[in-house]
Amino acid sequence: MEREGSLALVQTEFQPLVAALRDHLADRFDGRLHSAYLYGSVPRGTAQAGRSDLDVLLALHTEPTEADRAEARAVEAELDAAFDAIDGAGILLFGRDVLLSELERHDLGWFVACLCTPLLGADLAEQLPRYRPTSLLARETNGDLGDALARWRRGAAGAIDEARLRSLVRGASRKLVRTAFTLVMPWYGRWTSDLTEQAEAFARYYPERAEELRKIAVLAGNPVGDRDVLTMYTEDLGPWLAAEYLTVHGAKSPRPYES
Repeated sequence: MEREGSLALVQTEFQPLVAALRDHLADRFDGRLHSAYLYGSVPRGTAQAGRSDLDVLLALHTEPTEADRAEARAVEAELDAAFDAIDGAGILLFGRDVLLSELERHDLGWFVACLCTPLLGADLAEQLPRYRPTSLLARETNGDLGDALARWRRGAAGAIDEARLRSLVRGASRKLVRTAFTLVMPWYGRWTSDLTEQAEAFARYYPERAEELRKIAVLAGNPVGDRDVLTMYTEDLGPWLAAEYLTVHGAKSPRPYES
């Protein structure tokens, strides 16, 4: 599985943003940063100005501290305020050793090697294997949907405004479509991050749920603040998909650093 993104694919309107990100990271994480990566629509060249977000992953030499997370939040806020081309920025932080660990070999390691585009520092992909779309990869990437359902239920119960509900619908929609895709990925034979293509791949093998997933793929890009949508996710499609996933691929290995 080859990397799907490249700095060469970044569209003109997003290039100043990427340059500013590089400067911010070099200033704020000097000495702490092992490497930085872009992922998502910006390095794929499919971002939509004013609608897409900026997705970033940082590998630090040691485990992230609260001070590191505060710096990351500051960079997110500064970029979001300075650039109309994006609708928010998100920065993930991990220690280098976690990303290269055997436990994360088929989840975060695969994510870095196949879905992340190097921006700064030495590329960790050089220390990771070549990946194929196997059942093991499917299990370790999305074999945790049951845990996500519990979080979505708690989030929906605590959501007090439409903006929060839209955010939950957006995140849940993406997770459901990606999980549905990785369910069939070993049969499909390759990876794609395109949610529409993911829904169509799933439809080949589960036609009885095809139209439902196509609608969710649309909601992933155009979310609504509707509590009933979340209820459908957590009480109908989600439980079915989680059970089917366990039957086909099994459960994701537990992480000692996750609650």
